Amino acid sequence: MLGKTFQHNKKVYLAYNNFRKKIFTELAPRDAQSILYLLPWLLSVNDPAVPGYVPNLEESLAVFGAATDMALLKEEPFFKTLFRIRKSGSLLKNAAPAALIQGLYTIGSVGTISQTATSDCDIWICIKKADFNERSQEQLLQKINLIKDWMDANLKMPVYFFLCDLEDIRNSSFGVLGNESSGSAQRNVLKEEFYRTSILICGKIPLWWACYCPGEDVDYQAFAAQYAKDAFCDYDFIDMGELESVDKEEYFGAALWQFNKALTHPLKSLIKMLLLEMLLGSKAEALLCNRFRSLILNQERDLIFHDPSIFTLRAILEYNRDNHPEMFEFVKQCCYLRYDLKFYSKKITLKEKLAKEIFQLHPLPREEIYRLNDFKEFPLLEQLQFGNRVFVVLLDIYKMIASCRKDCVNALTRRDMTIIGRKLAAYLESKNGKVPVVHKPVNNLNHNNLTFSHDGRIWHVHATGEAKKAIVDGVDVIYCIAYLVWNGLFQYANIRMAPNPTSITLQEIDNLAKRIKDIFGEFDISGVDFDNYLEMEKVTKMLVIINFANSGQTLEMSDFSVIYGNHWGELFYRRFISVERFKKFIAANSRMLLQTERFYYIQRSSLYYEKQIERVKKLVNQIFSSIDSCSSMSVKL
Repeated sequence: MLGKTFQHNKKVYLAYNNFRKKIFTELAPRDAQSILYLLPWLLSVNDPAVPGYVPNLEESLAVFGAATDMALLKEEPFFKTLFRIRKSGSLLKNAAPAALIQGLYTIGSVGTISQTATSDCDIWICIKKADFNERSQEQLLQKINLIKDWMDANLKMPVYFFLCDLEDIRNSSFGVLGNESSGSAQRNVLKEEFYRTSILICGKIPLWWACYCPGEDVDYQAFAAQYAKDAFCDYDFIDMGELESVDKEEYFGAALWQFNKALTHPLKSLIKMLLLEMLLGSKAEALLCNRFRSLILNQERDLIFHDPSIFTLRAILEYNRDNHPEMFEFVKQCCYLRYDLKFYSKKITLKEKLAKEIFQLHPLPREEIYRLNDFKEFPLLEQLQFGNRVFVVLLDIYKMIASCRKDCVNALTRRDMTIIGRKLAAYLESKNGKVPVVHKPVNNLNHNNLTFSHDGRIWHVHATGEAKKAIVDGVDVIYCIAYLVWNGLFQYANIRMAPNPTSITLQEIDNLAKRIKDIFGEFDISGVDFDNYLEMEKVTKMLVIINFANSGQTLEMSDFSVIYGNHWGELFYRRFISVERFKKFIAANSRMLLQTERFYYIQRSSLYYEKQIERVKKLVNQIFSSIDSCSSMSVKL
């Protein structure tokens, strides 16, 4: 490659990177300043007054280029004031780094129209492990964790750091499967996303960005060798490896991972699932990141930069218009909601300005835009129905992707396959007594008033103004309460009860709901440790409810309701109308129940409250003792 082309690519990339930083800064001004400028400063400074201070630092640390970054140096006086540092001059210049951090990079939605008020920020901290001994690497991790603690306390945007070895990035090896890391589920798929969406915060530029010449196929390995031999007299780039293609089995692994992420972020994952299905269906075309790089670098003057999310969205919409016309209109609605756009509103932000072109090419009717602008005010049932439809589309996309799997060798490790498979089953699989999970399209649903009513046989819970269809119904009111609490729909101030002939009061419904929430919380499968799915299912907590439906005037124990949760994030409800049936249930599930933490509930208004509590505790203890006299169980009242 000619030096002129190399310098052109570098100049255009840096201008494009500044364009991305400006988007980030406009969408989240305070957080952007902390991430783009304060973070590299904190990593490069070791002062007792500064977050991230590590006493007795074995080797001084610095991010490559931080000491000469003019934008960072411009912000340094503010940082020194923030932490009450009175030393004169730059603290960066005093550092003599023996161990360099090669670069800091964001990956994903930050600095694009995909960024919303609920977005987090994933940051790769890239090092060469060979430059760090064991002690200095431990201290670097300590410094990173201290900085994260400060950012967690002071930033609105959640920040996640991933310490990456350069050699691992070259080999597309991204660690063990965890709540944030995708393990073997995504390899080159993740690398493709990095090249397409990353922002260079501070440090070295990925060499991949310079490996482009209009009208020519540049051999990456030859180009990297040329750069390593100092052919361009440049030291600002880092070789993170080439990316020529992504194998089909990796798309399947990535689809599994995204389907797993869809359990908590359905709209966000829907876009990525649509992308994966498109990439499988149009495999002959160049990788999306390569096409995007060509678009950015193939310019000479009057540079026009493109948001990578808009670029990706345009490709997705064009593919679905031609290949899935039956769901095209709904996909456009999902994209509009996912990017949190508000066309025709009084305040037009940068997001609407950037996204305008896409929705001119693929328009939504004006009345539909007005309707989607008010999505947060949709009736609760309508929001849940939209969420169900999103999940149906997700399932359809997954089935389309899975149909291609027969032709490929599974690249996922057995461990990762077990974890993802069991996690999906915990969310999707129907089991006897399992409390189902609603599909929420957004985190903040419209929790209007919910009314409990009884028709003489069935309990119904309706949202205000939606009496024709219940949110949940069932013979047992406890099941309805557990369903609402588990799905985060029970808001104490918004619960009502219609007049009915039962002895159950609104106060008792509130009391039981509070008890259930205190013990089990709400459904949050993202909070389950991934290692739990490598173990056999076991119940961790069990709530025994005695005689809830009667008047509380009898000492007889004839009605046992049991709510229990396992360590896979599932909740179950069972009811037994005799002691014998309750005993059989315990015996049949003894293996799962051996280490269960037990709780009890009875109406406080019961005349025999203390006696019944003691009797049921004694009964349950006897049952478990007869199963395994050696089992130790924790009893909490």
